[in-house]
Formats: sequence, C-alpha cells, structure tokens
Amino acid sequence: MSPTVEDERPPAPELLRAALGGLLMGLANLVPGISGGTMLLAAGVYPRFVDGIADLTAFRLRPRSMAPLAAIVGAAALAIVLFAGLLKGLVVDHRWVMFSLFIGLTLGGVPVVRKLIGTADSRVWVGAAVGMAVMIWTASAQPAAGGGERSYALLFCSGVAGVSAMILPGISGGYLLLVLGQYLTILGAIDQAKTALLQAGGPRWDLVFDALHVFAPVGLGVVVGAAAVSNAIRYLLARYRSLTLGLLLGLLLGAVLGLWPFRAGVAPAPGDVVKGRVMTAERIAEMDAEDYPLRRFDPSAGQVGVSLALIVLGFAATQGVVRIGAGSQQRSPDSRLR
Repeated sequence: MSPTVEDERPPAPELLRAALGGLLMGLANLVPGISGGTMLLAAGVYPRFVDGIADLTAFRLRPRSMAPLAAIVGAAALAIVLFAGLLKGLVVDHRWVMFSLFIGLTLGGVPVVRKLIGTADSRVWVGAAVGMAVMIWTASAQPAAGGGERSYALLFCSGVAGVSAMILPGISGGYLLLVLGQYLTILGAIDQAKTALLQAGGPRWDLVFDALHVFAPVGLGVVVGAAAVSNAIRYLLARYRSLTLGLLLGLLLGAVLGLWPFRAGVAPAPGDVVKGRVMTAERIAEMDAEDYPLRRFDPSAGQVGVSLALIVLGFAATQGVVRIGAGSQQRSPDSRLR
C-alpha cells in the first residue's frame, strides 16, 4: 500500500527552508523586539510550524508535519546555544545601545499585528487599552533589568511566555523574558552549560547541573505552553479575534516602556539594599555586573542621536523581514490568523 500524502516525508528543499526559518527564529528569540513568528512567516514555514505543534500536542506523529517541526526546533536550538553568550555580553556592556535597537525592533512588529486586525472596531481598542495597561504595570513592577535571583516560578512563566510568543507574529519572546527579569538569567545558564561542556580538561558536570536548575522549569513551561497556551490562543483568535488582536497590539505598543535605554548598571555602595539584602563590601565584590541596580542617566546629544538612529534601524530591519516574507504569506495563508 502506497503511503498517503500526510504520511509522506516532505522533500529536502522544504526541510532546508524549515531549518532556515528555525535558525532565524532562534536568533529572534535571543533578541528582544524580534518576533520568532515573524521570522517563520518570512521563511514561509509558519503554517508548517503551527500544524506541527497542533499535531504534536494531539499525539498525531505524522512525518509530513513532524519532520519540518523537528528541523525548525533543531535549528532554533542551535542558534540559541551558539549566540546566547554574545547577546548577553552586549546587553550587559552596551545596554543603552542594545535597548535602543530593541525599541525599534519591537515597534517594527506593530504593523504586522495592525495588518492582521484589518478594520478596527471598539473591541480592538478595548483590547489595546488592556494590553497597554498590562505593560505599563509590568514595566513599573519589574523593570527590564538584569538576571536577578533565580525564581522557579518566573522561570516556568518564562518558558510559557517564550513558546507562546512563537505562535503569533509580532510578539517577541525575548522581550517577555526581559520584563519577567529572566532574560540574562536564561542566556547566562545557556552559555554556562555550553562552556562547561567544552572545557579543555573535560566537562564540568557541576556547572552543567547548576544550569539545569534554570533549564528544568523553563523546559516545563515550554511543554505546558505548547500544549495549552497555543491552543488557547487559537481558540481566542477564532472566537474573539478583534479583542485578542487588539490586546496583542496594546502589548506591543506598551512594550517600549520597559526598554527605556538611558539606564546603566551601577555598583551599589555598602549599606544599600539590593533585592532585600543589605550590601556589604564582600557581597558587592561577589556581584556580577549584570546584577547591578539600574540607574537613569542624562544622555548626551550624541547618545540621543545614535539612539534615535538605532530605533529607526531596528524598525526598518523588522519591516524588511516582513516584506521578504510577504510573498510566502500570500502563497501559504494561515487560516488560524485570518
């Protein structure tokens, strides 16, 4: 008996395209402001990704959907492992530069969601108002700062948020990790595990095990998010499309509030209270730069000019990717979003 179309493996060019999309998605998840879903749209494999997740959560393990999903996820994981350390260093050492770029990348997702909305009605604006209110509260309660202390609850939520952000174009998983305060924590754990495994004298299993304290709750959140949140989003889009897309638009517009660039990590002085602990000279010496409290500073005219240029550059970069993928979107329309 010949295999059905659903049981056939996809051709090699399709798998190569899926791997390219996964590579772009992995890089996007490392950079706050860039949407992994938008990268998959640009590569023309977004419908395959969503179909693969739907089949996987329903235990329909068909080669036609599982092979592209495996290529996407594998390439994304490779990109994250290779570049996590680099991105962490750039954010810690050049915060205002990177955050300026992140603002532009984030705003670049707004036209993506606006196009999905089409004709806006009152439900769209109600959703947008709620989304902006959520982001205003989030930015004031938890500034987009450094790694902070590990919190299993927040790491679990980070896994849920990260995988959920992949389902819809325009929403950045990296930004959600920033506002949850776990961005540098997760990137640091990835880089620590990679470095520990590649030690010249043999793997440092103690450091790998320490990183598992981050990977385990994040991984559990990813599984729960893929199985539950992604299906919930599809349900909400089917039943309450205008309200849901309005909420996403509000989240994007409000996201820039947590990315104010002109802040820098400043070493605390003895007697300062940081994260509930009174600082001593010994504790300050043991602190990593990524854990320093953030302080606003007055930028120079040159810094303001560079920041504005980076915002424009980030916006243009996101829009360029969207335009590249416009033809793919038209050839492979996704009924879940339309």
